Amino acid sequence: MSLSLYNTLTRKKEEFQPLHAPQVGVYLCGPTVYSEAHLGNARGPVVFDVLTRYLRHLGYQVRYVRNITDVGHLESDADTGEDKMEKAARAARIEPMQVAQHFTNRYRQHMLALGCLPPDIEPQASGHIIEQVQVIEEIIANGLAYEVNGSVYFDVPGYNEQHDKEGRYGKLANRSIEDQLAGTRVGLEGQSEKRSPLDFALWKKASPEHIMRWPSPWGEGFPGWHLECSAMSRKYLGELSDIHGGGLDLMFPHHECEIAQSQGSHAHTDEARFWVHNNMITVNGTKMSKSLGNFVLLGDLFTGPTGPLAFGYSPMVVRFFLMQAHYRSPVDVSDDALQAARKGYRKLMNGLRLLDKLDVSGSLSVGSEENKNGPATDSQQLTAEATQLLQLAAKPAEFLNDDLNTPRAMAALFDLLKRFNTLAANPAALAEVGPEALAAAAGTYRTFVQDVLGLRDEPRANAEQLLDLTLSFYSEAKADKAYDKVDVIRAALKSQGIVIKDTKAGVEWAYSEE
Repeated sequence: MSLSLYNTLTRKKEEFQPLHAPQVGVYLCGPTVYSEAHLGNARGPVVFDVLTRYLRHLGYQVRYVRNITDVGHLESDADTGEDKMEKAARAARIEPMQVAQHFTNRYRQHMLALGCLPPDIEPQASGHIIEQVQVIEEIIANGLAYEVNGSVYFDVPGYNEQHDKEGRYGKLANRSIEDQLAGTRVGLEGQSEKRSPLDFALWKKASPEHIMRWPSPWGEGFPGWHLECSAMSRKYLGELSDIHGGGLDLMFPHHECEIAQSQGSHAHTDEARFWVHNNMITVNGTKMSKSLGNFVLLGDLFTGPTGPLAFGYSPMVVRFFLMQAHYRSPVDVSDDALQAARKGYRKLMNGLRLLDKLDVSGSLSVGSEENKNGPATDSQQLTAEATQLLQLAAKPAEFLNDDLNTPRAMAALFDLLKRFNTLAANPAALAEVGPEALAAAAGTYRTFVQDVLGLRDEPRANAEQLLDLTLSFYSEAKADKAYDKVDVIRAALKSQGIVIKDTKAGVEWAYSEE
């Protein structure tokens, strides 16, 4: 069974076939770095991290692009209001790029903590003004954009005249022109320049007080938010990429505008073949967002308590929590849900420890690289126990192939772990499985838990507290004149680069300087 993904553009699951196999181009719309990232900002990166990991597991050579938006994202989707970056900079009385750099650094730290591999390319919108101006010039040349007082707008009605009903603006979100017009109001600030309320900005003229500005053929200004991703995707993935995605809230207008821009440029493509959208994080059934004030900041979540949560949760527990629901389903945040995720995560980690203890005779080792994808053995020679184990081991891939179904894949890993526990308690059954089948199944478990789902073991003990406890045992042994124990403790700590010092004030420790 090959990988299939739900394509928002066609409203159905489709078999994934890359344009230029084995190369695969993936683009994820990244954050606007004007503030700390919240839990909702983490879902897309976790989903696309699993997707890129799995594509690589399948043998594809993935170029994963995740952008940083540091200019042009105005407060309103109607191209009005202040630039979010500038607003944050004015509040802090610093340069906008200081704001961008600070929160970009924080975002990267949080994504790494969540186990997300760094993207292959992480372009910043402010570093690609030339590419964006070029796309605008192409759209103007094709008669689908117009300049007014130094600003340039995309001509949506003109675009629709050139496309049939299936290709019109609104096809991605499945929204009719009537529906789109119902959500607009002519006469809002900045709208009088537009020929139609549906038109959107490709370039905005900078007002005198606007800090972030660049020269262009139309005067000093800044790019429209939607334009940035179209230009950067084309630069690094070509005129038509394999997969483009982000949160469901980006489908309209952001991704809708991206498709129109790419079709209106010299590329004349939908920008990507597969448009993949993850659903939202909710709090008590309401979408989590900065505008609603119900968001949970990632830094606060890792330490806790914060917002609706009474406790803090480690990054790996949060990652497990986000994968417990299918990416196209909403996830509701609560202490109960996160505590359940913590139990599940620890169970999978204990499974890795169990595999280290299983006795495997023969030449193959548990989890060896050559056996992670299955045994090279004749199925007719397999015992019933081995066959059952290998059937369980095949399930995680089967479920991930079905539109990246992480909850069912994790359930399959728990079923496999349950079988490992049974075998560990029954030496006769373990012997009947045989080393080859056991090594293959164990390799699959390790690969999917660690390499595909990206879960790693986190230290749960506080090193300082453990050291204090060890020193108390040392003091007790010394008081009891149990010098053999004293020597053992001294030697154990010294092997870790720590020396014990007996002082008049009591027992102390220091780093070894040898």
